Amino acid sequence: MKKWVWTLVPLMMTGSAMAEESGGFLEGVAKVNNAVNGVVWGVPALVLLAFVGLLMTVLTKVFQVTHFRHWIKKTIGAVFSDKHVTNHTSDRSISQFQSLCTALAATVGTGNIVGVAGAIMVGGPGAVFWMWIMAFLGMMTNYSENVLGIYYRRKNSRGEWSGGAMYYLRDGLGAKKGGKTAGKVLAWLFSAFCLVAAFGIGNMTQVNSISGNMETVFGVPGWVTGLVIMILVGLVVVGGLKRIAAVTEKIVPFMVILYMIGTIVIFFMNIHQIGAVFSAIFRGAFATEAAAGGMVGYGIRLAIEQGMKRGVFSNEAGLGSSVMVHSNSNVKEPVKQGMWGIFEVFADTIVVCTLTAFAVLSSGLVNLETGATAAEYVTQAGETIALTKANLVSSVFNMRFGFAGSAFIAVSIMLFAFSTVLGWSHYGTKACEYLLGEKRTVPYRILFVLLVFGGAVMGDNLAWDLADTFNGLMMIPNLIGVIALSGVVMKITRNYISRTLKGSKEAPMYSAFPDIQREQELAPDPSENN
Repeated sequence: MKKWVWTLVPLMMTGSAMAEESGGFLEGVAKVNNAVNGVVWGVPALVLLAFVGLLMTVLTKVFQVTHFRHWIKKTIGAVFSDKHVTNHTSDRSISQFQSLCTALAATVGTGNIVGVAGAIMVGGPGAVFWMWIMAFLGMMTNYSENVLGIYYRRKNSRGEWSGGAMYYLRDGLGAKKGGKTAGKVLAWLFSAFCLVAAFGIGNMTQVNSISGNMETVFGVPGWVTGLVIMILVGLVVVGGLKRIAAVTEKIVPFMVILYMIGTIVIFFMNIHQIGAVFSAIFRGAFATEAAAGGMVGYGIRLAIEQGMKRGVFSNEAGLGSSVMVHSNSNVKEPVKQGMWGIFEVFADTIVVCTLTAFAVLSSGLVNLETGATAAEYVTQAGETIALTKANLVSSVFNMRFGFAGSAFIAVSIMLFAFSTVLGWSHYGTKACEYLLGEKRTVPYRILFVLLVFGGAVMGDNLAWDLADTFNGLMMIPNLIGVIALSGVVMKITRNYISRTLKGSKEAPMYSAFPDIQREQELAPDPSENN
């Protein structure tokens, strides 16, 4: 089985590198992918995704709202008031802030720019509303994943924490009566999907967006961009999680703040459009008009589907991906890391994606009455370009700032996508470690770096379609695990609230394993002031 997985990955993912020699191969991949995508992103899967978020919201008594001040204070607020949150660690773990930055590196990516633009172009303004709904529910899905990740994590032979959906499926679901086999099978499936997904959503899709924008804005050939990015990724990834975290904690705050400044400027320049934009979003969400000129019923289906899919692509809540880096945090309390998961989704979708959506919808390139996007745009330099999801946001900035605006978005996408590749390299490494053992992580990283070049020359639509499919394949086993262990999340949350907010003296719930529980009880809490 292990040999089969190791053989399958390069066979599936190196097809892009042979595109020039065999166009038929990519056409075949696209057909197979479309068939699988129709299943994993069908109505049952989307209902499952929403149901899990709603379930965890109810079981935790709407924690993301009722304890809003608390989780803000204990996450982004603590960055400025508690050195334990940001201090580097001397062991194999990373700080809470580093875990957030590495997770945000993987989530704040092209989905926030290209993904939002694509959702609006296909699903109309109403897709933004459904992105918000999925983000609201996804906060508690991501929270639950992180809580379970910390609670069921273990240390590998190098003394590094290993956690993620595969572990709470195997050791959590697997510990339930009659669940041993199901837990093992689902853990294996999740890891296999993650291993492959790392090359899609976390590698080639991101690099594809970089190369497309660099070629459009600066005229840089895709193969040149691919070669440069491959070298840069290699220099970071070979250093393991510590080096990845050290780089992302510097890149992520800079890139997010930089992009937010740009979109906020657009917001105030177009603030007179705020009423029309939000009206179009709510009308489109409930199909009082047809998206992209289609039938009303079809329009609402597209709005919901695109909002959900692009929302998950952006914040990854439900995939079980970011928990693999959150589990490496030096925190002891599962709920403390869970709250970072809430903030992660909030920052990624509610803040960054909303600013992107407003910039697009207030630009005049989208008809707010019909939801249709203009077919082309004439730049300030007089050049006519066909609008696609890859250049829509760039065109919005070009309208206001000329070439400087297009260059700004190209640089933003480059930073977002590059950081996403770094974050996902760790996810794939952890999946490889679970499936094939620690020794195989080195050749995996080498393969991951080499395939960066394939992403630079891969067709745009196929790259995004593959990413959608792998999202869905990872999502299903993970969500089954969260549902099965929802009671555990509820107990851990109640335990934390009772002790920290109500002064109860009951014993803390740090780990599912007695040896780690005792170890954590005796060890000083590096985040005790948080």
